[in-house]
Amino acid sequence: MNDAGKKRYWKEYQKNIANDDYYYARSCIRQNFFPGSEETFLKILRETLGKNVFDDPHQTTCTGIAYHSSIVPQQTTMTVVARQFSLMNEAGYKNFIPSCVTSFGIYSEMMETWGHFPETMEKTKEHLKAATGRDFKLPENIVHTSDIIYKFRNIIAAKAKYKLINKATGKPLNVVDHIGCHYAKIFPEKGLGGAEYPVVLSGMIETWGGKVVDYPERRHCCGFGFRQYIVKENRGYSLSNSKKKFDSMEPYKPDFIVANCPGCSYFMDRWQYTIAEMEGKTYDENGYGIPVLTYEEMAGLVLGFDPWKMGMQLHQVSVEPLLDKMGIVYAPADKYKDVNGKDLGKPLQPNNLKCY
Repeated sequence: MNDAGKKRYWKEYQKNIANDDYYYARSCIRQNFFPGSEETFLKILRETLGKNVFDDPHQTTCTGIAYHSSIVPQQTTMTVVARQFSLMNEAGYKNFIPSCVTSFGIYSEMMETWGHFPETMEKTKEHLKAATGRDFKLPENIVHTSDIIYKFRNIIAAKAKYKLINKATGKPLNVVDHIGCHYAKIFPEKGLGGAEYPVVLSGMIETWGGKVVDYPERRHCCGFGFRQYIVKENRGYSLSNSKKKFDSMEPYKPDFIVANCPGCSYFMDRWQYTIAEMEGKTYDENGYGIPVLTYEEMAGLVLGFDPWKMGMQLHQVSVEPLLDKMGIVYAPADKYKDVNGKDLGKPLQPNNLKCY
């Protein structure tokens, strides 16, 4: 393909990202997995970037997990989505930014359906009015929250206290970027770079000094899914997908993994513990595993935020090896203290995966 063709093709995978005034839609599972990440996002937008973002206490789940597990029907999900948009309208916002990639996929799917089949939108309006007395208008701009951090990555770089560089060697850290399937694989045109060449995380990594690891299973699913994981007996399928990725990336010696999906970051973190317990196998040279970060945590570390205030002690794989490589100053004694400084005690140590 010639350069003109490449440029024309690449334009299809760009997107308009609003500059300010965001209505923030939280993730139901993310608040349970790594709750500090959403607070970190809000802090970055408000304090570092000076943006206006509204965190609405009246929002609900998008129904994503139940919808994709065929528990909640599409029309019900449409009505829930319509209520979310109604709340956004009521608050006076037009730019909708969901924290979860599954939610991003849900909102995108419902809007696509309404666009192709207008009668379904009219039916949704009837259902919303009957259930809540509300009406709604569609957002003018809807993007995933990782798109926002990507948009302002250069400003974050200019304010950075640390880089994704090994302080001891001066070399870029090797970073695995993992894109959630529901970010770009459902509607490739809605993700920056599409499904095969998404730049939303790699752009952050390279801008902040790191080196992106390109390995054979780079675009392979983490295995979380919903249908296979919701049934306990099927979870070996989920685990085997993550193991396939770890086995593939191991020869490249990544310093950490970063994901933009709450399920992906959680499962690639926890499955390393599971694999270590089952097989005595860890995926780094020192037995600690590969740290798995959310993109907010990665941005927060670059900006010099306290890792424990971001909730990074909730990771199963210890993050201290990464902090030490980056030369980040942190207080080991504060790792297991609550917001009032009370010592909560250390958790039990795994048998095979080393922890700080």
